[in-house]
Amino acid sequence: MSIKENLMHVKQNIADAAARIGKKAEDITLVMATKTVDAERIREAVRNGGHIIGENKIQEALKKYEVLKDEDAAWHFIGHLQTNKVKDVLKFADLIHSVDRLSLVEKLDQRLLKEGRSTDILIQVNTSYEESKYGVAPEEAISLVKETSRYDTLRIRGLMTIGLFTNDEVKIRKCFKLLKDIHDSVIKEGIDRVEMQYLSMGMSGDYQIAIEEGASMVRVGTAIFGARNTPDAYYWPSEKVERK
Repeated sequence: MSIKENLMHVKQNIADAAARIGKKAEDITLVMATKTVDAERIREAVRNGGHIIGENKIQEALKKYEVLKDEDAAWHFIGHLQTNKVKDVLKFADLIHSVDRLSLVEKLDQRLLKEGRSTDILIQVNTSYEESKYGVAPEEAISLVKETSRYDTLRIRGLMTIGLFTNDEVKIRKCFKLLKDIHDSVIKEGIDRVEMQYLSMGMSGDYQIAIEEGASMVRVGTAIFGARNTPDAYYWPSEKVERK
């Protein structure tokens, strides 16, 4: 199917999944995961109703941003963020999904103070407890939220996770349920300057499950753009690279 048809199909699946839990399609925000997708195909998706571009790699994102910045779309950064890339990510990202440690918070704050502005972020949580995954440990998530909330330059808008890469639906749901529990606990804490607007979880293989478990934002790529030539290991390596 064409990108337009794929996008319509994904949106219908989102609406159906939302309906199963008593929500509406508009309650769920779709982020198009555009890693390895060329600029013209992204443009086609934007002009057919895809409103948010989600990129994983800074240099790849910057190149596409130069070509597409005049299109009517928001830009999210959804990959692992190294501290030495903070200056670059702030050139294009409206929302950073992957803040997962205090050292990164501090670097973002320093740069934003220098630029005299603030930005929206999500706290990434490693709900699968996998060594290969980034994200703060679930037991430390609320503490990181509290610490980050002290920085005026950073507006916490919710949480993000990457579910377990498995065909076992029970295990996938467990990851999403855990993030929803943390989300609810943060709300109960009533932390100043923290808004749990987004629960970003679910990708092409599990976004409907994620919605059923409470996701308000899903990151969908291959279901819209088709299979990638570059393996997912390029974006989620089996061993962590230097975090910096």
